[in-house]
Amino acid sequence: MGTWLEKQRNLMDFALSSLVRRKLKNLGLLALYTLIVFLLASVMFFTHALRREALLVLEGAPEITVQRVVAGRHDLMPTPYVAMIEDIRGVASVQTRLWGYYYDGVVGANYTLLVPPGTSPTARRDDPHGPGETPAVEGEAGPPTSPVGSLVGSLVADLDLGALAPGTIVIGAGVARMQHRQTGDTMAFRASDGSLLPLRVGAVFSSASELVSSDLIVLTEPDFRRLFGIARDYVTDVTVSVRNPREVAMVAGKISRQLPDTRPIVRDEILRTYDSVFNWRSGILVVILSAAVLAFVIFAWDKASGLSAAERREIGILKAIGWETGEVIQMKFWEGATVSLAAFFAGVILAYVHVFFTSAAVFAPVLRGWSVLYPAFDLTPFVSVEQLITLFFLTVVPYAVATMVPAWRAATIDPDAAMRQAE
Repeated sequence: MGTWLEKQRNLMDFALSSLVRRKLKNLGLLALYTLIVFLLASVMFFTHALRREALLVLEGAPEITVQRVVAGRHDLMPTPYVAMIEDIRGVASVQTRLWGYYYDGVVGANYTLLVPPGTSPTARRDDPHGPGETPAVEGEAGPPTSPVGSLVGSLVADLDLGALAPGTIVIGAGVARMQHRQTGDTMAFRASDGSLLPLRVGAVFSSASELVSSDLIVLTEPDFRRLFGIARDYVTDVTVSVRNPREVAMVAGKISRQLPDTRPIVRDEILRTYDSVFNWRSGILVVILSAAVLAFVIFAWDKASGLSAAERREIGILKAIGWETGEVIQMKFWEGATVSLAAFFAGVILAYVHVFFTSAAVFAPVLRGWSVLYPAFDLTPFVSVEQLITLFFLTVVPYAVATMVPAWRAATIDPDAAMRQAE
């Protein structure tokens, strides 16, 4: 065993010296190889990290969200629907929600406006699961801040901001940045009747919750209804809590049959949708990068199959002085392993820094989607063994095959013939 290890060490030393003798050629190959690994690893790390964050956020989503649909479009729901849903067997509680989107033509951004659930007279507060987590507000005491537990729009979980005074709003950090507003300033909104509705900024959500609160504006129910001209007997949608989690699909079916103009959305459907969206977006980048990967494979194969005259002469001399075919192949294996592993680890480390320390500045616009109000957030570092194994087989194995086959061909020919071919 010791003799075999000593032999492999000597072969590695010779392989490294051989690489150094052709350093310019190998440095160019290493740089290109590292770039390919970096691009693929960045897409993989960023996609999986975003998917993981989304799954954590969606854990706080309602079990069932019921929306009214008219002509295939989401419409306001009459409050009598609430009592009808409450009477369905298996329903534990029903809570109404008021939320919507407001377009700011000055900055060209959409804001998400939300009335804290539980403040509406039609809402029930007997949810057995208790209130959801609340995005922390700067300057106020509260629970530890976390980007999970609350969702925006139709995925918003329960917010318990306390008694929000009329004429006062709480805005997300992204809105504050874009509008250059801080606590105590005033923001003016144009209501549905054309009048201006000035609202004072009472607080700003902490940047720690920016993943879900960047474009969020929380306001009172009277201000919301006045801004959008919504009557008191209408709400945006309702959320339903089910007594037995195994009966969620059955309760959703009952709601759909009793209220045919509604669309119950269960949490599992939202999870599948988000998973599909991230797979689709990452697939776009993988397809784009496939051309670069293909070009690298062709380059590696051409480099390996077209051994230079110096390499052929070197192999011929090694065979002439007594090296066996297996030893030549092992030496070439260590050459390829050195280049491929160096590129693999360098690319993975650079991708890790790029994704988790610079928020994936290169790929973020494609994978996050388009928006004017991008949230500024740091992804939680997450790299699984499965990701590394997949990346290894996508990048290292093809190169190893591309280098070993030509080396074997050159090592099996006669030494004199190899040296004559090198002349």
